[in-house]
Amino acid sequence: MAAAKSRVVVYSTAACPWCHRVKDWLSEHGVKYEEVDVGADSAKAQEMIDKSGQMGVPVIEVNGQIIVGFDEAKLRFALGIKG
Repeated sequence: MAAAKSRVVVYSTAACPWCHRVKDWLSEHGVKYEEVDVGADSAKAQEMIDKSGQMGVPVIEVNGQIIVGFDEAKLRFALGIKG
């Protein structure tokens, strides 16, 4: 499965409900991810802004591709998950 080999980074904050949803969705699909709390790390927050042009979360990076927000269709495509 392509998803298992993907490098996924989720830029999020503790209080963001959409961040929790995307992380739950990834876990449900067996996708391992690195979580970056941009609320606690200003350098990582700036990294996210530089990569995405966005200040809002979640921002998901899949193998270098940036997905802003919890966009299930884009995540499925980027991860090669059918459905």
